[in-house]
Amino acid sequence: MSNRIIDAHIHLDMYKPDERSLILDEMEASGVDVLISVSNHLDSAKRNLQLAREDCRIKPAIGYHPEQPLPSDEEISDLLVLINRHQQALAAVGEVGLPYYLRREGKAGAREAYINILDVFIQKAVELDKPVALHAVYDDAPVVCGLLEKHSAAKAHFHWFKGDWRTAERMIRNGYYVSVTPDILYKEKTRDLARNYPLEKMMVETDGPWQFEGVFTGKMTHPCMIHRSIREIAGLKRMPAEDVYARLYDNAYRFYGM
Repeated sequence: MSNRIIDAHIHLDMYKPDERSLILDEMEASGVDVLISVSNHLDSAKRNLQLAREDCRIKPAIGYHPEQPLPSDEEISDLLVLINRHQQALAAVGEVGLPYYLRREGKAGAREAYINILDVFIQKAVELDKPVALHAVYDDAPVVCGLLEKHSAAKAHFHWFKGDWRTAERMIRNGYYVSVTPDILYKEKTRDLARNYPLEKMMVETDGPWQFEGVFTGKMTHPCMIHRSIREIAGLKRMPAEDVYARLYDNAYRFYGM
């Protein structure tokens, strides 16, 4: 293995068909081995499962993204059935979490209802011994830590983590993973996280098709951008890039059970 990468969090099903084809066609040349493709809702989960059937480099995760209106009880039930039915093919339960941005805009339902739904998904992940891919930022992160602790859920991945260092220290003590996006090239908070979080508990991601700024302005988000992220992490950690590549790859490979 030489400078190979795993995109630990991408919404592959949300890309336009031609963009998705381009990414898949260029994976080998771009040094990308695996895409952990998380789901937003039931239809998204079904699309990701189909994509994974078509290409073994895609590893699907099933969940309900919290930055949207509360799902019906029926949809949650259907998602849990789908998780049970396809558990062998799943990399994780996710994306799940709490609606920080929706709540800030005053568009979220009762926070307790979102917490209850997240609790159900965490329990399912623990039951099946699966990792859980989390959307939990700022003041939501301590709440999510509490739920993980309640259920002794050790396999937790806080994707694109944003929060205070006190919470990050709690996450480190619990052995939780974080991942950083290409915004490490221009966001000082992401750079601080990369400097201080243990490399053995880090991964890298794109969260595509979310688009980035700086040198990536106007560009389609592509997993190859992760190479820039890794070189930046290496500089911040003052480590050889080859060592950082190897550590991050091994982290994602082991965490997601590949």
